[in-house]
Amino acid sequence: MRVFIDLLWYFKLKKKNYALGVMVLILVALVNLVPPYLIRVLIDEIGKGILTGARLLGLIALLLGVGVSSYILRYAWRMQIFGSAVDLAKLLRNRLYEHFTRLSPQFYHGHRTGDLMAHATNDIQAIEMTAGEGVLTLVDSITTGGLVVAAMAIFVSWKLTLIALLPMPFMAWITSYYGTLLNKRFHTAQEAFSELNDRVQENISGVRVIKAFGQEDTEIESFRKLSDAVVEKNVAVAKVDSLFDPTIQLIVGISFFLSLAFGSIYVVERKLSIGQLTQFTIYLGQMIWPMLAFGWLFNIVERGRASYDRVESLLAMQTQVSDTPGAIDIIPKGRLLININSFSYAEKPNPALKDIRIEIDEGQTLGIVGKTGSGKTTLLRLLLRDFDCTDGDVSIGDNSIYAVKLACLRRSIGYVPQDTFLFSTTIAENISFGRHGATLEDIHRAADLAAIHEDICKFTEGYNTLIGDRGVTLSGGQKQRVSIARALLLQPELLILDDCLSAIDAKTEQQILNTLRTEREGKTTLISAHRLSAIEHADLIIVLDNGQIVERGTHAQLLELDGWYSSMYRRQQLESLLEQGGGENS
Repeated sequence: MRVFIDLLWYFKLKKKNYALGVMVLILVALVNLVPPYLIRVLIDEIGKGILTGARLLGLIALLLGVGVSSYILRYAWRMQIFGSAVDLAKLLRNRLYEHFTRLSPQFYHGHRTGDLMAHATNDIQAIEMTAGEGVLTLVDSITTGGLVVAAMAIFVSWKLTLIALLPMPFMAWITSYYGTLLNKRFHTAQEAFSELNDRVQENISGVRVIKAFGQEDTEIESFRKLSDAVVEKNVAVAKVDSLFDPTIQLIVGISFFLSLAFGSIYVVERKLSIGQLTQFTIYLGQMIWPMLAFGWLFNIVERGRASYDRVESLLAMQTQVSDTPGAIDIIPKGRLLININSFSYAEKPNPALKDIRIEIDEGQTLGIVGKTGSGKTTLLRLLLRDFDCTDGDVSIGDNSIYAVKLACLRRSIGYVPQDTFLFSTTIAENISFGRHGATLEDIHRAADLAAIHEDICKFTEGYNTLIGDRGVTLSGGQKQRVSIARALLLQPELLILDDCLSAIDAKTEQQILNTLRTEREGKTTLISAHRLSAIEHADLIIVLDNGQIVERGTHAQLLELDGWYSSMYRRQQLESLLEQGGGENS
């Protein structure tokens, strides 16, 4: 029952609703004691031959009144208790989603998407059941069971009541054992479901790759095995779950046998009337629900406890990137100064960056090049504070990026990642994602600057075209240009393009770069690229290798150095000539 203690904070929050719901439940239990008494009176009066027609109609009217009252009261407690449980699910789901959005990338490196989805669906549902049906079964089993036992002992026979309750200690022990077993198996079943959820998410997202490599049958077989494992683990849960009802029914059957056997003896000995024995057996029938509810309660509580522990462990995780104490609320702008002594990822011992010294005046362009894995994206993500550097500093204007609030820092930056992500909505809504309330004219202008406006106008629905999950209906170059338009719409002080021109042809690339030079005059731009034509115009170009700057200068200065940059530039020029058929010498 620990989960009820864990949820005490919410029960206090909704104390009026739960208090009213519990009071109505108790009232329902009291009302339900009346019909067996009326039936006892009816049977005894029939036995004595004193029942009249008017008396019979009166008793029937009372029974109907009790039924209608019970109907209304049951509706009332459902609204209070189940309604509050739904509110708890909404609260936890919102809290969990908000927490997910604030957690840093390190968290997502260690958690699968399918697991997180399972937490936000199955686990929340199990907690909702605990706060709704769990509270119902706890209160109803105690109040109904307690009142029925009291009525049996007071109004019929306390001796017969004790005899009927003899099997109950065994029921308490066996259901407790079932509950412990259920908790362990439910944990395993939830983990299996998370793994299945993760596989479905991956396969749907990567369906193009699966088809391209002809791995449909392999993935289907892999999914079948995972699905079988989920079924097997849930069947293990069901096997324990299915023991509750038969066990309780058996115990109730024993209670009925004892009650009828000894009750009949009491009737023969004239210690009880037939009406009283009938009343007792009806009360004993009413005890079936509390007993079943008690067993079901262990089921709900153990599921809820397992799920609540999983959700709480997630909510307890602290983000590794947050506002520092005393952070100021300003949009940083001005000269960019990067002074990083060393930066390492938590899971890797070797530094990803070291001895990085860069200074860029406001309005200038920085080009960042280097081999794959040289640290280009890491450097850019440090500017965004996806990770924090503890050995060094980055400042914009007169302020360290760690001295301003995260929201302000990110409002000053427009970021286009190399892994383009678009939402499953219209093109217009994707472009205006970072600037709600943007006019259609603003969206068109941003798209024109990103050289995607004409492509969009060719679509049947234009800017209202739905682009599917992750922009599946667009080409790679179109997705990159829509992402660039999304960043340009923000008119950021600092624009970061992280190798986001790779799928765009050379002519369109130059069109976009020329537009950036004219439209972003006075604002800083950082461009990371593998294709050197994207950063030829930069005021400063740095070449990274193993996290260190090995070359720096303008395009002309780097060509004179005759190092990595010069060699790569000549190679790419040759490749360009070959693509064009050898140029003038062909």
